[in-house]
Amino acid sequence: MNRINSYSELLSTCESLKPLLHSRLNTGIRPDEKKLILICGGTGCHASESDKILAKFESLIDEKNLQNVVAASKTGCFGFCAKGPIVKIFPDDVFYVQVKIEDAEEIIDQHIVNNQVVKRLLFEDPISKQRIPTQHEIPFYKNQKRIALRNCGLINPEKIEEYIATGGYQALGRAVAEMTPEEVIEEMKRSGLRGRGGAGFPTGKKWEFGRSYKSDEKFVICNADEGDPGAFMDRSILEGDSHSVLEGMALAGYAIGANKGYVYIRAEYPLAVERLKIAIKQAHDAGVLGKNILGSGFDFEIDIRLGAGAFVCGEETALINSIQGKRGEPHTKPPFPAQSGLWDKPTVVNNVETLANVPIVMLKGADWFNTIGSKTSKGTKVFALAGQINNVGLVEVPMGTTLREIIYDTGGGIKGNLDFKAAQTGGPSGGCIPKQFLDTPIDYESLASIGSMMGSGGMIIMSEKDCMVNIAKFYLEFTVEESCGRCVPCRIGTKRLHEILSSITEGRGTEADLAELQSLAKVITDTALCGLGQTAPNPVLSTLKYFMDEYEAHVKEKRCPAGVCKSLLNFEILPDKCIGCTTCARNCPVNCISGVVKQPHVIDQSRCIKCGTCYSKCKFQAIIRH
Repeated sequence: MNRINSYSELLSTCESLKPLLHSRLNTGIRPDEKKLILICGGTGCHASESDKILAKFESLIDEKNLQNVVAASKTGCFGFCAKGPIVKIFPDDVFYVQVKIEDAEEIIDQHIVNNQVVKRLLFEDPISKQRIPTQHEIPFYKNQKRIALRNCGLINPEKIEEYIATGGYQALGRAVAEMTPEEVIEEMKRSGLRGRGGAGFPTGKKWEFGRSYKSDEKFVICNADEGDPGAFMDRSILEGDSHSVLEGMALAGYAIGANKGYVYIRAEYPLAVERLKIAIKQAHDAGVLGKNILGSGFDFEIDIRLGAGAFVCGEETALINSIQGKRGEPHTKPPFPAQSGLWDKPTVVNNVETLANVPIVMLKGADWFNTIGSKTSKGTKVFALAGQINNVGLVEVPMGTTLREIIYDTGGGIKGNLDFKAAQTGGPSGGCIPKQFLDTPIDYESLASIGSMMGSGGMIIMSEKDCMVNIAKFYLEFTVEESCGRCVPCRIGTKRLHEILSSITEGRGTEADLAELQSLAKVITDTALCGLGQTAPNPVLSTLKYFMDEYEAHVKEKRCPAGVCKSLLNFEILPDKCIGCTTCARNCPVNCISGVVKQPHVIDQSRCIKCGTCYSKCKFQAIIRH
């Protein structure tokens, strides 16, 4: 698009582009209006060939000469990853799930040409068994409030015109044209927006620190090094709405007096990187990035730096070292990056979700943002729901929403109608939240009070089939692998923790090990160099606190209550149920099952390798594991 030379010109451009989104923002059944087919282009749906589905729609539109009737376009992640690929029809507001390439022609012929909804592709409510046609009526979306994700699933992320049509870059335009940097900072402070990547430091306060230090050069860094297992919030925002992050960075740059920004993103996110590059070029061409933004005299450039996937580079000082071409390891604080960061210059580091919130906060105002969330945690939070949950995907809910509401209302409950056991929040730095805290409001202070943390927003749900000792071991294994090794507590301490947990899960644990776990975990917490090392023992400490009975079963009874720890399993054939079919004996890899045809068989426990083959092959439920 043509370069925009002023704030007033930006406003008029926005007005001229609003018709692009008319059918998407004004939904309803209007048979005579040209329809739009939006196909999810997020990584999850992309992996399920949504790009081929889009190509098929485009081919069919050309083949059937329907160019005046309907158009097809990609969009960002709708969030309901468990039901992808997703296709949404506007203005009808019809939401199709689990669409396949072969479904495209039926949608064209039945829905587009004949105005009849393809009912078999609608979401089916698991309780009522009713087909639900619209997105907002699906339980997964009912309690959500999309702010950071506001444009994901609404606009084509590769078209800046559609972002501008939503009011995009108006916050930046107003700031550089009508506000001082100090006024921008004050608005952010009043909003109560806190960092969405970790402990929740106030964003406005961080910007204020960055502005207070005098320097000939300052920097803004977007931390897109999303390394938590199961987390994909930042990736989805960058894939679906890169411009909101770029605008947030430019506003931060104006506020602190920086003219240069970097997006530090892991190379494992190729789709996000590609769309970032497209967005940066488009923003340059439009005059909302680069030299003399909107004729204001303010310059701001953004470059991309690829990370190699090191978890520790999510820590801001390690990230800064990596950008500088050094080994990605943290250093002691103070000085904090706001005083001495990138190339020893004042640097503000915000994560993707934080920056995506900034433009809408500045556009709608601090007072509006303050009406959402809890007393101490304003706004919304995006969570990546994963694990033993029916509705896997991205959810964005107001701060203060309870864990129960997220799991059972939005998440659709536990797979297989099993009992909920725990939720792990905050990734390897977080803790496991047990059943008794299901009604805890999700905000920074509440999570900290029960031994967990918000972190970037990963939320892994566990059921009665999960072993909490094994879960703690999994996170420690991750931390050991990802430790930068600079400080002894993290490099050696986490390895010792993992060794003790391995002994327990393998049946070699003692009661002394339980005391050692507690003691060592607290030492690491108190002495590790950076925040990642200091919080590494959290999964151990929280599971010891809330699931000590499982640890004791492993140690005292040499038994895994969940039946997960292979070394502690015993398989037994029930004589009254065994019909002597010999299936178990024929499939046993070590020939430890004996017996004659039509007579009960027996397992030689001294030779059994606990592989579970007999258990899985038996059709008569004659073999139990305990």
